[in-house]
Amino acid sequence: MTPADPKLLANIRIVLTRTSHPGNIGAAARAMKTMGLSQLVLVDPAVFPNSQADAMAAGSTDLLAQARVCTTLAEALVDTTLALGVSARRRDIVSEVLTPPEAATRLLTEAQTGPVALVFGNETSGLSNEELSLCQGLVTIAANPDYSSLNLAAAVQVLSYEIRQAWLERPHWPQPEMDAATGDEVEKFYGHMETALAELAFLNPGSPGKLMLKLRRLFARTRLAKEEVNILRGILTAAQEARQAANRLRNRDTE
Repeated sequence: MTPADPKLLANIRIVLTRTSHPGNIGAAARAMKTMGLSQLVLVDPAVFPNSQADAMAAGSTDLLAQARVCTTLAEALVDTTLALGVSARRRDIVSEVLTPPEAATRLLTEAQTGPVALVFGNETSGLSNEELSLCQGLVTIAANPDYSSLNLAAAVQVLSYEIRQAWLERPHWPQPEMDAATGDEVEKFYGHMETALAELAFLNPGSPGKLMLKLRRLFARTRLAKEEVNILRGILTAAQEARQAANRLRNRDTE
């Protein structure tokens, strides 16, 4: 049997956002290392580095030493082509909801071409709608509905285990169906769209948040390929240029 490709695990990133307790960071690192995952990214942790994190890591302090700390989730996902948020609650903002085995298969398939991520939220509040808007899918763990509160490190362990089992069982993976845009490319598209819609007087530049969140939900229902992002941005640029030409003509006529 052909051995599983270690590059796939190396391309899977565990992202912890706004973690409150440093011990959970260490325990999550331990959960990752037992399953062969090594890429840990922390977004705005309350306390890090910390001796509690080191103590709970129990032999996986190397993951803590090489962990990347980011200010925002967008920064953590800038080069990823797929990000799946982990939450006990279904949110309308993400259309696709996956089980842990389904998520593992999706991540390993996409990891063949570049970095992918599993995103875990704050211990108390979970992932915000803004954070979920940066993800292309949601993963839920089928916990006891009467008590579904799962410790952060335990959730990392469950997903890491599912990833390892899928990785061991399938040494060969089908190629991804599309050349997906990266997080950075998608965010630049959203920024371009907001600017263009403001110039076209389609949204209020003073309060663009609600409309842009709805548009994010619209595009979150599908994966955007690199070529599709380029096409959409080309349409926005053409609309901006047409608006600018009309303004120049109107100004010339009024002189």
